Amino acid sequence: MFGDYDIPLRFAKDGFSLSVERMEEVLLLYRRVCGDEKAEKIIPVSTEKILLNPIEPLNKPKELTSYLLIEFETTLVVEPGATQKIYVKYPLEIGVFISSGNGNDDFKIFDIFTLMKPKFTLYGDPSTGVICKYCKSAVYSSIPSVNHIHEGVVELSITNTSTGWVEVTKAVFNAYGMNMYYNDDMVAMKANMNIQKKELAETEFSDCPLETGMKKSLKLYTVKNVVKKVAITPTKFVMEEGI
Repeated sequence: MFGDYDIPLRFAKDGFSLSVERMEEVLLLYRRVCGDEKAEKIIPVSTEKILLNPIEPLNKPKELTSYLLIEFETTLVVEPGATQKIYVKYPLEIGVFISSGNGNDDFKIFDIFTLMKPKFTLYGDPSTGVICKYCKSAVYSSIPSVNHIHEGVVELSITNTSTGWVEVTKAVFNAYGMNMYYNDDMVAMKANMNIQKKELAETEFSDCPLETGMKKSLKLYTVKNVVKKVAITPTKFVMEEGI
């Protein structure tokens, strides 16, 4: 499903539909329905392509945070000096981009939607903690099957550099470091967690595909002409309030 499409366009899949039709000689009408949410916009007649692209899942219902917290359904125990590789799921958001056909650098975001109900939580103390987009996932030892327009997969390598056994119940990530890749079957990312002591760990995303042949998604936070409030943002997250 993800990829670029020529104009005019009619598309319907698993709970959402969108179309782009000529309204007048100088106008194109974009319509999108996703559950109870609808969008209708006039876009430039010069638009030649529509790109459907998985994006950082922190924009719906509005951009409240750049942090994603994945809670594990089952506690993971990691022995000292060991590295444990697991897989967890996270909710997807879909970005709709337009292009005049001058190459990938010309794609511009103009609509965002998700088929997953957004949830939020607080990580840390109420006075000093951070708001996070929240999801709960089972822990898998191999790549799980997914509905690839609803959820993606994170391959998480957890390294315990401390001297004791550590229980891991969650992972918090900074969306500015996300590097998503996709194919016809799934959207996926790779990430690392470095446990420094019982209540302290650092997370960071890798920039490589989970499987050979996957295509890299456009990063919404760095797409040309998309202005963000933060000019320079660290891509790691230090979990100081428990793991």
